[in-house]
Formats: sequence, structure tokens, C-alpha cells
Amino acid sequence: MATTDDRQTVLVADDDDDIRLLVAYRMEKAGYAVLQARDGQEAVSLALEHRPDLAILDVMMPRLDGYEATRQLRAREETKRIPVILLTARAQEDDVQRGFEAGADDYIRKPFSPQELRARVQAILGRR
Repeated sequence: MATTDDRQTVLVADDDDDIRLLVAYRMEKAGYAVLQARDGQEAVSLALEHRPDLAILDVMMPRLDGYEATRQLRAREETKRIPVILLTARAQEDDVQRGFEAGADDYIRKPFSPQELRARVQAILGRR
């Protein structure tokens, strides 16, 4: 869903303020409108209300983790087509597999390169 100024919207959810603000800043600098959430439940609520073009979710968050938030987004007609990138320190092969099984479109490990994150966001949104 485009914002009123026609920019694509990215939802950024992370309970770590520093990481959330860094990702939001990088996305805004890349030209996207940004919505921010501090936990998975808030992310799902914002997605239902605003229908962002893409969601970047941390895995380890309070209330709902990124896996469950992704499953809830996939389960709802209004949000099931929103691409999801999981951004997390959980980097074991089982964690990555669990992310894709929950419905994630991509999985980026922390620490991450902001340039790589931007490139992956652009690649996913460019395919839509």
C-alpha cells in the first residue's frame, strides 16, 4: 500500500531501539516511508491497519516473536501477501529453516550490512 506521498512503506519491528532506529533511518534514506513497532503484536496490528509494502521483523521480540508474527500475517487475507524479511541474531540453520517455514521471504543475520538490507528490500519490492 502506498502512502499518501506515493512512497512504498516498510514496517520495521525490533524491540532493540538502536537497531529499529538504524533500520528505519536506512529505509527512510533509501526513499521508503517507515512504520515502527517494538514487538510482534504491534507489528501485526500496524500491518493490518496500514498494509505496508514490506515488513522487516526481528525474531526475538516480546509478546509475539518474529516467527509467530509472520505466521499471523500469512494467515490473514489482508496481510498474507506482504513480503517479510526476518532480521535476527539467530543464525543456526534450524532458525533459518524455521523462518522460511513460518512464511518469511528472506532471512538476514545480525550483524548485518545496511547496504545488503537495502538491496534485498529493493529486490523483493522490485519483483512485486
